[in-house]
Amino acid sequence: MSDRRILAFDTSAAHCAAALLCGDRVIVARAEEMGRGQAERLIPLLEDVLAEGGIGWGDLDAIGVGVGPGNFTGIRISVSAARGLALGLDVPAIGVSGFEAIAFGTTDLPAIPGPRGQLYVQRGTPDLIPADEVDEPVALPPAPADFAVAIARVALSRLDGPHEAPAPMYVKPADAAPSKDAPPVILDDA
Repeated sequence: MSDRRILAFDTSAAHCAAALLCGDRVIVARAEEMGRGQAERLIPLLEDVLAEGGIGWGDLDAIGVGVGPGNFTGIRISVSAARGLALGLDVPAIGVSGFEAIAFGTTDLPAIPGPRGQLYVQRGTPDLIPADEVDEPVALPPAPADFAVAIARVALSRLDGPHEAPAPMYVKPADAAPSKDAPPVILDDA
């Protein structure tokens, strides 16, 4: 592998995780457990990781980002940040699904915990199913820092191939629903 520098991150669950790789060597990997606040914490965490790794934003060769499935808002935070950073730094951003990150090094069915005792699985098409309906060995996500490392490794493996801008992988609609209340009336001062 080359010595290209990849900064990868993920906020698809109750964490904010990041990893910096130089080639296949992990320079820094960090994670913070958090149910809320990923939007405010992500960029400072990335700056801390870069500082600890002794490099600046301009030294990066690519961005890797977890695209889900998982928390609707968390996925949007990471994907938006990755696309913005890639544009500003003029480097590619490579989206990596949680399934790809988990599968990197296992033959078991990649599975991601979902809401209400369900699992996100991918047997062809991603799906959300009750956990008790899975009758084969599964591989669950590693600890968040290790998950960010796996995202970086997958991104690095795909860096020389074609890739599109990262996009969220939503398997189910968001839990939030539009308000049933009538929209406010805007009064014209004229």
